[in-house]
Amino acid sequence: MYLMKMDPRALMENPDHSRQTKPSPQADALLLASIKAIGIVHPPVVTPQGDGGNGFVIEAGRRRVRLALKAGIEEIDILVNDADNDNAGANGAMRSFAENIVREPLNPVDQWRAIERLVALGWTEDAIAVALALTPRRIKQLRLFANVLPAMLDQMAKGDMPNEQQLRTIASASLDEQKEVWKAHKPSKADPRVGWWNVANALAKTRMYAKDASFDDELARAYGIEWEEDLFGPADEDGRYTTNVEAFLGAQQEWMANHLPKRGLITEANSWGQPVLPPKAERVHGKAAKSDCVAMYLDRDGKVQSVTYRMPEAKKKGKDADDIGAVAKPRPPVTNKGMDMIGDFRTDALREALDRAPIEDDTLMALLILALAGQNVSVRTDGGESLYGSSLLAMRAASLFNAEGQLQCSEEALRVAARLSLMEVMSCRRNASNSGIVARVAGDAIGANIFLPNMGTEDFLSCLSRQALEASCTGTPVLPRARVKDTRAALVEHFKEDRFVHASALFAPDEKELAAWLATNAPEPDEDEETESGDDPTGASEEPDKAEDAFREAAE
Repeated sequence: MYLMKMDPRALMENPDHSRQTKPSPQADALLLASIKAIGIVHPPVVTPQGDGGNGFVIEAGRRRVRLALKAGIEEIDILVNDADNDNAGANGAMRSFAENIVREPLNPVDQWRAIERLVALGWTEDAIAVALALTPRRIKQLRLFANVLPAMLDQMAKGDMPNEQQLRTIASASLDEQKEVWKAHKPSKADPRVGWWNVANALAKTRMYAKDASFDDELARAYGIEWEEDLFGPADEDGRYTTNVEAFLGAQQEWMANHLPKRGLITEANSWGQPVLPPKAERVHGKAAKSDCVAMYLDRDGKVQSVTYRMPEAKKKGKDADDIGAVAKPRPPVTNKGMDMIGDFRTDALREALDRAPIEDDTLMALLILALAGQNVSVRTDGGESLYGSSLLAMRAASLFNAEGQLQCSEEALRVAARLSLMEVMSCRRNASNSGIVARVAGDAIGANIFLPNMGTEDFLSCLSRQALEASCTGTPVLPRARVKDTRAALVEHFKEDRFVHASALFAPDEKELAAWLATNAPEPDEDEETESGDDPTGASEEPDKAEDAFREAAE
């Protein structure tokens, strides 16, 4: 076999070639583009013409020759295979067949590594796409492997590949997040394959898509939203998305507030995804009347939706004819994440105050009673119910015993044990350990507010709505900016040298909430209590009870 150059028009087709089915026009177009860009990579294989002819017959590469002619190439390289006198026809047929089917495409990881080498040598993505007869979008997809943990890449290179959706999710996560998940899901000798669904599910984040956004780019910049491209989505759709869900929903809420109709209100969706309408409101499914109202809300995907509803006619004279009803405010000043952070801040401050703040003995005893009344305290009841408490509480109690097993401790040891017990029991966290309002009362009683940390940070301030954020500027030289992101940055810079505590994080509970708790848990009046007059219609007051006399005699 030797290499030579020849005019492709001088080559003759083999009538017995293996690939009889015509390729698709798209496949031909891609190969033609590659030939025009970098030429023919693999020269066609030919054999000398038999029966005394001087030409050459194409053994492998008929399509390459045809498209080279179409590209206008006048001379190409060919590999001339010497005629096999033993069984030329049979061997040639086998080579033609094998050349078409015994091929293994490069592993996607190897394709990515080769692309990265080309980029390092100065090739652009568009040029690589033309040369390899691939789409620029496919090149961008392959380059997502640059964001994958090297240990995962090594596993994928072995042929253990996730699907495109899973790869997209994995590549979108940070390397630190990938490391933590890989520790739990990496393969073992017993199970050498990876459950990529579990890996992707652990790294999945909620996405909000630009195609679902009603707000414009200016409002997106104001909320600090940065769009990322979904390279695996449909090519003819806007695949931009963000994982900053709070900012996306905040921008949608502001857009609704700015575009609310005259007879409209902003509501929220219930657990079934349906809008919460005012009481007695009737949803209008047909043609709307001028007196009908409009409710705007966000569905489960974050899209702005609107429905028409109708309020019942006014029965009383003088009632506002433009009544549109009322529903609960859908977006609180502080998000759920912010309230979770406040719960952590309060708990840490409360425990630090219990550890360091001066507390009178009577206050300490009152706090112990409050702590045991917390909703996170468990006991074993006389009725046989099994409620589980904390073993650390038993450890605190055991510290009050001496070496002989007698309950004998100094006042100082009692104070220490009481403080440690309170620190173990009381919590303001927004989970099962929450003590409820009693922890708020305790923190307010011992001045735990001074132990709250500086909340003027990017992490916490990003949890505030625009109105709550601008309200936080009160009392500071910071003025609200046009963009929420700029206002937040200015407050963060200001509070680097100062301390900021949001009003909603203070320990003092709401008066109505406290009054309701007191009313619910007030002790019942003693039915056996004597009347003020002291009269006893039964005559029992005239003579002491025998049992009471016996108890007093035993006590004496």
